[in-house]
Amino acid sequence: MVSSRRRHATPGRIDRVRRQAVPKPRVIMALLLLLGLVCVMLLDGYLRAEVGDDQRVRSDASADTVPDSVLDGGPLLSFDGGSARAQSVPDRTIVLTFDDGPDPEWTGKVLDVLDDNDVPGTFFLVGSMISRYPDVVRRMVDDGSEVGVHTFTHVDLSYRSEARVEREIAQTQLALAGAAGITTTLFRAPYSSTNEAIDDYSWPVYQRLGAMGYTSVFIDTDSEDWQRPGVSNIVKWATPKDGEGASVLFHDSGGDRSETLAALPTYIKKMKAKGYTFTTVSGAQQQAAEAERGQDDVQAGPGAQAPRGTSSAQAAHRTADTATRWEGRALLAAVAVAEWTVPGLAAVLGVVGFAVLGRFGLMLLLARRHHRRRNRRRFSWGPEVTGPVSVIVPAYNEKECIASTIGSLAASTHPIEIVVVDDGSTDGTAEIVEALGLPNVRVVRQENAGKSAALNNGVRQARYDIVVMMDGDTVFEPDTVHRLVQPFADPEIGAVAGNAKVGNRSTMIGAWQHIEYVMGFNLDRRMYDLLRCMPTIPGAIGAFRRSAVLGVGGMSDDTLAEDTDITIALHRAGWRVVYAEHARAWTEAPATPAQLWRQRYRWSYGTMQALWKHRGSVTDRGPSGRFGRVGMPLVVLFQIVTPVFAPLIDVFTVYAMVFVDFRASLLAWLAVLGVQLFCAAYAFRLDREKYRYLLMLPLQQLAYRQLMYLVLIHSCVTAATGGRLRWQKLKRTGEVGAHRPGAEAG
Repeated sequence: MVSSRRRHATPGRIDRVRRQAVPKPRVIMALLLLLGLVCVMLLDGYLRAEVGDDQRVRSDASADTVPDSVLDGGPLLSFDGGSARAQSVPDRTIVLTFDDGPDPEWTGKVLDVLDDNDVPGTFFLVGSMISRYPDVVRRMVDDGSEVGVHTFTHVDLSYRSEARVEREIAQTQLALAGAAGITTTLFRAPYSSTNEAIDDYSWPVYQRLGAMGYTSVFIDTDSEDWQRPGVSNIVKWATPKDGEGASVLFHDSGGDRSETLAALPTYIKKMKAKGYTFTTVSGAQQQAAEAERGQDDVQAGPGAQAPRGTSSAQAAHRTADTATRWEGRALLAAVAVAEWTVPGLAAVLGVVGFAVLGRFGLMLLLARRHHRRRNRRRFSWGPEVTGPVSVIVPAYNEKECIASTIGSLAASTHPIEIVVVDDGSTDGTAEIVEALGLPNVRVVRQENAGKSAALNNGVRQARYDIVVMMDGDTVFEPDTVHRLVQPFADPEIGAVAGNAKVGNRSTMIGAWQHIEYVMGFNLDRRMYDLLRCMPTIPGAIGAFRRSAVLGVGGMSDDTLAEDTDITIALHRAGWRVVYAEHARAWTEAPATPAQLWRQRYRWSYGTMQALWKHRGSVTDRGPSGRFGRVGMPLVVLFQIVTPVFAPLIDVFTVYAMVFVDFRASLLAWLAVLGVQLFCAAYAFRLDREKYRYLLMLPLQQLAYRQLMYLVLIHSCVTAATGGRLRWQKLKRTGEVGAHRPGAEAG
């Protein structure tokens, strides 16, 4: 993770640097990951038939346009030559039909019963179920049963557009082709029953399908096994009257089918004893056609069965062409990905949700303890630190802010020297500082070498053992330095993190960052302080023992997060790092999404670099290994893993609202938001901030967090591909210096 020596972008190279700030291929990859996740979840929701109403939309419609010959005819409706023809099942013939499968639990057992009794069945399959359980379909076809289309999502087609009808049929046929290499000419509409149920809304659908070559299959008798009425009633209701032939309806999916399995053998034996034969829809059609031609003598005698696995029993099947088979296999592959991905992500979501809530609970508990401990009347770090300190201000083209920054330091109540390290500025930053004519201010000029080099130069130039580091766009309050250096009364403390506040919080993006700083960064620092594993001293406000910094080799340019790098290095050197909540600094946060992206991308990627650089801390022993044993796992979990997957809460909430239960999902999301709001309110209370900014929290969760998710994904992709990034200079406005926001707190 060692990068080459970084330099600030010169004016001639600024446009190129800006373009490098967000490398397009990696951004595209991050967006593609998000898009892929959304597509997989949409496919999964579609497969589970959870879009829209899974029920008959209307009933009791008139049937004025439906021919009487169809309403009073048999259950096998075809349109040979364009004319409707409703054939009946021949007498003493049973067509066993099963709806809503295939089912991984019940369909195989139904096939076992049919095999044991040597009878075929006709299964009307839901395309989404075919896609999920193709092996069951292959067995079905291999066993000699016939299959038909039952739509892809089990939706009532009577009130759908022509495009939707065609899509439902085509997708089911694709699934069949992928699963068994066939297509079929049989169709049964969901929620259909006898011919008498055809109405003016459904009749055009059957006409369209008939023109496409489909035979629509209705029923004569309904076992009503879906009601689980008991085995005897299932057998009774499925039995046709007076030796009539019948298309009989059972179900092999859609719930507990144990009663169906118990009733089937009894029913088959009963009907065989009455002299009935069993066949498929195609077999019944062939027998009916032969009877109409006066060839009854060729029909099988009583007790005989339709040929198993012959063309007559599966005449509705068509061999799918090569292109259709490959399209079907692609569909099955996509479904397989969705079948594994969504449940897997759901499991990850459970872990992430537990981790997020656990983090909130841990932060609240430790933050409260930290606040009570540090704000006790008798609490003291030791003797008051009153000696002078050095304040180092690295600056590169900070003309908008530098005067306000130095002016705020000049008002400090603590004795300080100010060392401004001008890192090759081209906008007159050094001249502005010198023109202020303030005492105890030194300007050190150097060639453009980067922030780390500027800070190291400042440390070397510092006259005092305690050095305070800040950014050139940051404003200190008069007592900030004094409060920041008090922990150095304890000789074990090597560095102190201050309380960085967002100064330009009047805009929406500023308010979002303000919430993040107070709730995330500062509440986190209280927790890490008590656990003695502070991961980062903010660049905007931090104090160090000069000897400690020099002892670990100074500020390293190995990573983009020099503040995290030096903090971990100090831990490993045995120093303690603490948080001074009352030492406040006001910093100018990025004012546009593009600037925010660049900053957080650098932070995220730099943190990953620092963690990788110090991965050996996990095996360090003694006090120096505390960060590796405690801090490293917490930072990886809470700052990388959890943030990457945390947006799944929002994504799955939308998924559940659309595909499952809108009300319950909304309430669950609001409950999580309530927990976050409570934590944020407590953090605001500890920092004495105005609560009105919390009104932005819901929108922050919907928009801002997704942006941070993409930034972190972008950083992970960069880390995985070995990409590098320069230290970026953000455009400043000087807003924080022009309007001191100290009055906002309190």
